[in-house]
Amino acid sequence: MILRFEDCAIDIDRRELRRNGEIVHIEPQVFDLLVYLAKRGDRVVDKDELFSSVWSGRFVSDAALGSRINAARVAIGDSGREQRLLRTIPKRGFRFIGEIATEPQTDAEAQALDASQTVKFCRSADGVALAVATSGEGDVLIKTANWLTHVEHDWSSPVWGPTFRRWSAGRRFVRYDARGTGLSDRDPPDFSFAGFERDFEAVVESVGAKRFAILGMSQGASVAIAYAARHPERVTKLVLHGAYALGRIKRDRQADTEQAAAYLTLIRHGWGYANSAFMKAFSALYLPNGTPEQIQWFCDLQRKTTSPDNAIAIRTSCDEIDVTALLAQVRAPTLVLHSRHDSVVPFDHGRQIAVAIQNARFVGLESANHVILPQEPAWAQFMAEIDAFLS
Repeated sequence: MILRFEDCAIDIDRRELRRNGEIVHIEPQVFDLLVYLAKRGDRVVDKDELFSSVWSGRFVSDAALGSRINAARVAIGDSGREQRLLRTIPKRGFRFIGEIATEPQTDAEAQALDASQTVKFCRSADGVALAVATSGEGDVLIKTANWLTHVEHDWSSPVWGPTFRRWSAGRRFVRYDARGTGLSDRDPPDFSFAGFERDFEAVVESVGAKRFAILGMSQGASVAIAYAARHPERVTKLVLHGAYALGRIKRDRQADTEQAAAYLTLIRHGWGYANSAFMKAFSALYLPNGTPEQIQWFCDLQRKTTSPDNAIAIRTSCDEIDVTALLAQVRAPTLVLHSRHDSVVPFDHGRQIAVAIQNARFVGLESANHVILPQEPAWAQFMAEIDAFLS
């Protein structure tokens, strides 16, 4: 069911707000607040009820509540001055006064959302079955697999869902689970970088496109770089984000070697446990500005996507990556983006790649997150840069 008012539609199951058919990117907690008030438009909802229901009883300041209310108003085209849809009742609380129609999803909406992702399987050269998800129509953009994926779980996640749907608009977007993860075979013969390359090549052949763009993120960028260098005739454009060309133990720095060892120890003793030291370190590094919901999703992803032993084997292979010799061989137009305050892959690694690839364009993003999140200001720039480059 969809909640409709004015030019807005709230899809509760998919956790999406749309205005005039376009997805509005809204912080998860603001979405929950908006839905709660919209469902109770027949009465005033006081602050204590909101704190209990939306914030699960946690202490929230009046200023924090006010900022969430304002964000909800902006998302639906309202304002504090106008209060056309979401009204503040002095000394009592808040009331959603817009006229809401609760209607089933239209056939067009169902086709656009439900049919937009199809999961099939292909086999790598060494027989490993790989899960491949395809969404959208148009020119082909293939995303290389990166650290932790699950093509079904990611599609509906508060971290990746809005981003993946955006990349599926007007193009055929392809992504897959690497060997040992997600819906792909969990017991491959090896976890080498060569194996990661074979996986990508198998996915490419299964797609059937002669020419296509590649999107590489984190260690997936190294696979993208290697393929683009070796198959220039097939790659139209190359987009890299949070990329590095040298794994930790290849960097000739004692600190990097020690960090690699510490990371493996944390995985071994805390994989998938919400309160473990690994989970706290993992979320602090990857999503320092993530919401509780997004951090919880990362924890769930660990349990869903692979085993601790596989995670260690994958992480070890990533630490040994070295594609520096291939950078100068890339001929495809290249866009390199990197978060300025990224703690997982320092900013200079992205800059070095942009320097080494001929005529690469480099964009710094004002973010501390390794994964750019839909609610942060950098997300809009991230999307706009990629859309403009691929158009």
